Amino acid sequence: MQINKILHVGLLCLLTFCSWAQQKDGSLIGTIRNADGQALPGASISLADRSGGTFADPQGTYRLENLSVGKHTVVISHVGYQKISQVVHLQDGQSTRLDVVLKPESNELNAVTVIGRTEVQEVNRQAFNVTAIDAKQLYNSTLDLSSALDRVSGVRVRESGGVGSNFNLSLNGFSGNRIRYFIDGVPMDNFGSSFQINNIPINTAERLEVYKGVVPIWLGSDALGGAINIVTGDRNRNYVDASYSYGSFNTHRTVVNAAITGKSGFTVRVNAFQNYSDNNYKVTVDAADIYTGAYTPNAVVRRFHDTYHNETVIASVGVVGKKFADQLLLGVTLGKNYKELQTGARMVAVFGGWHRRGNILMPTLKYRKANLIKGLDVTLNANYNLGKEQNIDTLSARFDWYGNSKPNPNGEGRGRSLSKYGNNNGLVTATANYRLTERQAIAVSNVFSTFYRKGTDAFNESFTQGDVRPRLNKNVLGVGYTYDVKDKWSTSIFGKYLHQSTPGKIPFDKLGYGVATSYFLTPGFQLKASYEQANRLPEANELFGDVELVQGNLALKPEQSQNINLGFNYNFAAKENHRFIVNANAIYRYSDNYIYSRFNQNQSALVLDNLDGVFTLGGEGEVRYSYKRLVSAGATLTYQKLENRQQYVFDSNGNLVLSPVYKDQMPNIPYFFGNADASITLRDLGQRGNVLNIGYNLLYVHKFWLYWPSRGGDKLSIPQQVSHDLNAVYSLMNGRYNIGLEARNISDNRLYDNFSLQKPGRGFYVNFRYFFNSFTI
Repeated sequence: MQINKILHVGLLCLLTFCSWAQQKDGSLIGTIRNADGQALPGASISLADRSGGTFADPQGTYRLENLSVGKHTVVISHVGYQKISQVVHLQDGQSTRLDVVLKPESNELNAVTVIGRTEVQEVNRQAFNVTAIDAKQLYNSTLDLSSALDRVSGVRVRESGGVGSNFNLSLNGFSGNRIRYFIDGVPMDNFGSSFQINNIPINTAERLEVYKGVVPIWLGSDALGGAINIVTGDRNRNYVDASYSYGSFNTHRTVVNAAITGKSGFTVRVNAFQNYSDNNYKVTVDAADIYTGAYTPNAVVRRFHDTYHNETVIASVGVVGKKFADQLLLGVTLGKNYKELQTGARMVAVFGGWHRRGNILMPTLKYRKANLIKGLDVTLNANYNLGKEQNIDTLSARFDWYGNSKPNPNGEGRGRSLSKYGNNNGLVTATANYRLTERQAIAVSNVFSTFYRKGTDAFNESFTQGDVRPRLNKNVLGVGYTYDVKDKWSTSIFGKYLHQSTPGKIPFDKLGYGVATSYFLTPGFQLKASYEQANRLPEANELFGDVELVQGNLALKPEQSQNINLGFNYNFAAKENHRFIVNANAIYRYSDNYIYSRFNQNQSALVLDNLDGVFTLGGEGEVRYSYKRLVSAGATLTYQKLENRQQYVFDSNGNLVLSPVYKDQMPNIPYFFGNADASITLRDLGQRGNVLNIGYNLLYVHKFWLYWPSRGGDKLSIPQQVSHDLNAVYSLMNGRYNIGLEARNISDNRLYDNFSLQKPGRGFYVNFRYFFNSFTI
């Protein structure tokens, strides 16, 4: 909690400083829109009597700070619109608001409309099956990255409990390590337990890109079923973005993002955040008193050993905007986490002394240069995680759900552990893109990673020993070609070569390839198709185990999958100010050597194994509606059928027999789910520049089997999930001060993403956010 206090004090100091700093000189704020009320991102705002200026952000808003008092002539322009000039009078220590509506240029080509698109819209228009989320729209919430992703069609995030719990993201039927995570295109494979998407606040990202199925080569990886790219953006401006939230189960979250960039190009950037929760929510379990043996079915008890906290600081220093580098940054990521483990893979086992600790110490290098030579863009990233992990349970005791404990001198159960180890991970990525012509480009990417686990366990001498040392090296090389006729037709062809070596095992070498294409029937109607022969090599935690709940399996084979995506996007207006967006995609997957998890013999941990074949067929759709800037609503729906296609298995006598679960639906995987949302926005409420947004979210997951459906006996199921959330955000002074209220799971339904592992019930949260932004003029 010491770091938590420091962050709170730092937040107060920043708020005090920024409030004092903004009193000097005057400022100009406002929005730039067209006649239909649509934002015009990228619009230029400048002063006629001074050099420099700024550009409108994706919401069309802008801010100019530290301006001298008096009269100024403001010049606003945007491609395809008439430039205007307007005189404003600035007063000392006050913000003057100037909202502008630009008219289209009138010329002989008046049948052509030039519309500025946001970066999110540009990403969604790629040939790949991709969905981008504007994270900035969620900055005033208490969401982490995984919660935001859970609202995307085809995505299902499954957590084993509250804040900091283990999670598993499913994307179009693929889950676990088949989905890769990136930050600004850099793989997160080696970030450790202290830096995961379910403990990173949404304020850290500018947008989230979800690639479904086929993954472009510039995201160098052996992803089998998709990728999540967290884009933090190039915040070269001077700003402070700070927020604090408090809520149910003694949950605290603090976020401070800041940057300083001088006229010389020297820049310093800091992102800091912390999460804390007691996670002491009520659960319904079958409980037995460890002393009396009294058994109570469906007992309502509180979790008593589930505290979680993490603290992380990401700092970098370097230069931007130089001839030799658009960006050259040296940095470090520092963090730690503490997690108490209340249960194992099922809630029938309850723990009171088991916990884990982890930290991250990762130096980083980032380099990017466009037009290093004419037409050549290069990017280089490198990092090495020196962090440590600890798995601790030294009590020889048994616990019940009432918090009682009983000595256990014989060590029955999961046994004691005092392990300390380092998953030492190194990573180097390099990407080069060369534009042959205005429409053609070739790209090359290479990602090299290394893993070596070293540690000790006082209660297990063979912790990291054995026939095979926990070490592996992996390299992914990609080459691609793109032909693009802007806003009409685009095609990308690519190939990937994968190599992995592990001591004592035969190296893996795999070749993959694919193509993605799109065609615009109209400017608002896009057709998409993509195919990939994808490969995924087993990860270190799959081969060697995760020293927690997953047992290693050195016999695992690489996965291979045929992925096909077909879809369309349709953006249109119905009558005046009524806009619709319709997306739909069909998916086909056939995977060989599919790596899946099952319980071990005593159901205390998970074991990974291969299946000869898994067939997936499904579809997803999304509909969104908006009316002016007042009302917004949308819904997504996903259905996916995953069949076991391993026809023959060995019985207990070693004979090859027809599998009793051949063509069964794969167990323990959601197959039908969706969500919906609606919001209303009231502008200039109270005074000009204030905005009130009231929203609602619905999450639905159909029940699914825990075990193979065709097997006899009690197959058990994860029940149907329905959750309703409400939220309200009041923003003052054009978003400078923000207050958010959230009510999650307002109907207090029992929610289970994994069998019997109950998630938090009804919860209430409040969030305070302050944003100060000063552009250098």
